[in-house]
Amino acid sequence: MKKIVLLSILCCASVLFAAKGPNHKSLRAYSMGNAHIAVVDDKEAIYYNYAGLNQINRLGNYEKRPETGYYPDNYLDMRVNIGSAGVLKNFFDVYTTARKLERLYKRADKAADKAGLSTSDIYLDSLSAHPKLANELSELDHQLLNLLVKFDAELAFHNFGGAMWVEGNAAPYLDAGLLLPMASLDTFYIDAVIQAGGAFDIAERFMFGAGIKLLKRHQVEVFSLDASNFSNVLDTLENRLEDGEEDLFKLSTMGIGLDFGALWQFAREWRFGVSLRDVFFSEINDEKITPNLGFGFNYSPRFFNRNTAYARKMNIAMDFEDALNDEKNYKPLSHLNFGMEFEQVLLAWPGYENTYRALKLRLAAGFKGGYYTAGVGLELLRFLELEFATWGEERGYYTGQEENRFYMLQASLGF
Repeated sequence: MKKIVLLSILCCASVLFAAKGPNHKSLRAYSMGNAHIAVVDDKEAIYYNYAGLNQINRLGNYEKRPETGYYPDNYLDMRVNIGSAGVLKNFFDVYTTARKLERLYKRADKAADKAGLSTSDIYLDSLSAHPKLANELSELDHQLLNLLVKFDAELAFHNFGGAMWVEGNAAPYLDAGLLLPMASLDTFYIDAVIQAGGAFDIAERFMFGAGIKLLKRHQVEVFSLDASNFSNVLDTLENRLEDGEEDLFKLSTMGIGLDFGALWQFAREWRFGVSLRDVFFSEINDEKITPNLGFGFNYSPRFFNRNTAYARKMNIAMDFEDALNDEKNYKPLSHLNFGMEFEQVLLAWPGYENTYRALKLRLAAGFKGGYYTAGVGLELLRFLELEFATWGEERGYYTGQEENRFYMLQASLGF
């Protein structure tokens, strides 16, 4: 059973790993370019800027904040989410080429039986007679099969929020070869995070927030898997899995970090935010974590915001994120995120504000690090929410050179 589980994990993948803090994938934020530092009007404040927790039950509340009472009311967020993402193009390319090779190998095997020759000789001759397939085979080498899996449990209300979440992240690739196909693992890790924090008013329009997080990261080193070492690798992985299970709850191997954030509602429709996240006191798995420093603006035009039974919300935001990351300093566009979202309650019971909304739609689009993003969310009876988002992750040497295009689907239960 463990071998089946291990092989299943190896099929899960995502972006190339660097020494960064835990990176929660919020579909609302990612669909609008991940520009969220100054938006943070719900549970996403836990991940982007704790100061935003002060906005819960303030935005949309004419008594507590009259100037922003026209926003949709949002007094509580409690959700359990499960989601998965992948680079569909890579999966399709690998699957298509693998099927062609399978058919070619079967024909070569039958021809070898009739001619009394070795299958490998016939197979190589067949490849030379199909140069287009040989080119596809060479392109298949080192093809990453990217997929991500995550689970979240979140709770947020006025001035307080917390979450427990797990994200599985790996990057196996295939080397097709001519005679001996080989699978390799470029990257694999699992992040398990518990975090909580709060916010308070410093002045009427200025908010400050802070939080603490515990991070447990389990990594597997790069290795290759083929027919010659299949059993040895599986045995090694089983041993690493057992070691990871024993090590899971040891406080000495957990990383402790702090997050800080501030938010300034300097005009009725404008907010400015700053956040410093992932300030860890020690190395994680012998790697130093670079704190994530970011700044952002958000514009919410009053005309498009309504706190009624048919609530409506619009945000336009821009962030400069990960300012301390040396790898991005020579390509500044990779730091910039921009996006907008539009949310509308389509079915509701007038007179109950948006407390008992029956159907809500959210549309979003933007640019994250130079690559377009888009997403849609549909909430049913306030209890069930389905979300879809797509974004690009840079894998080239400069912004816009080459991307991994992710597509993610998430289901949420809560209110």
